[in-house]
Amino acid sequence: MTGTDLLRTGVGRHRPWPACRRCCGIALDMGSARTRAWIAGKGVVVDVPTVAFPGAGAVYPVRRGTIVDAEGCARMLERLLAPRVPRLTRPLVIVTTPVLDGVAYRAGARAAVAVLEPCGVLTVPGARAVAVAAGADLSRPLLVVDIGAQLTEAVLLSDGAVTDAHHAAVGTNDLDVPGSAEQLVDVVGAMLAEMLRQDRTSLTVDALHHGILLAGGGALRPEITYRLTGRLHAPLRVVPAPHTAAVRGAARLLQSAQVHPSTCAPQPPVARPD
Repeated sequence: MTGTDLLRTGVGRHRPWPACRRCCGIALDMGSARTRAWIAGKGVVVDVPTVAFPGAGAVYPVRRGTIVDAEGCARMLERLLAPRVPRLTRPLVIVTTPVLDGVAYRAGARAAVAVLEPCGVLTVPGARAVAVAAGADLSRPLLVVDIGAQLTEAVLLSDGAVTDAHHAAVGTNDLDVPGSAEQLVDVVGAMLAEMLRQDRTSLTVDALHHGILLAGGGALRPEITYRLTGRLHAPLRVVPAPHTAAVRGAARLLQSAQVHPSTCAPQPPVARPD
């Protein structure tokens, strides 16, 4: 069983991770608006705007759920996290990723995280991390709607794996326009309707029957949750502390993972940027 398999099942067969003194763990959620990080033994230690260079020359390396500047992300992570990593350790890092465009995001995230000289990098879909944070029953179909600052995702999970997903480049940052809350709710409704239309099984219907998990900063906006409740005609459950659910779920997965040769094999030193 590989380290990735352990994240998928969430079950360790022996001792929980970490199993060696020279390892530490970091759970990382790099969103379009905010970056959050959890370090083993310290909890959530970073919850800051996703900005590579704070100040007048600010650079925003993640836009609409896409890493547009991996070098900028690396500089941000070095500034925020490198001083917090215990000396003489190589961290095992787990990064939450969008479900769609995940390949490009994972590549950018791995390039950025290299600045921390990790012993291994694992990725997990943000929707799965949210479900874990909520303590949801992953053995049955589950719908997760994550409304972020610049991206909204609707994801169908079955046995914890992604079986369908839709996203839209719209989020809470767009709510300054009059009527935009209603438009955002329309987007979510359209995504779920498309899921129902395309599903040749009963998974989506079963998931709607059990209720929708709502996460992201949008879940803190009453004008959104009120309209969604009326529009979707399905139970709606707001995840506790929905804006930090992804990083907290990733932290739980990291804690349940077991050190494996594929995740903590010796790697050559990584040069830090100037």
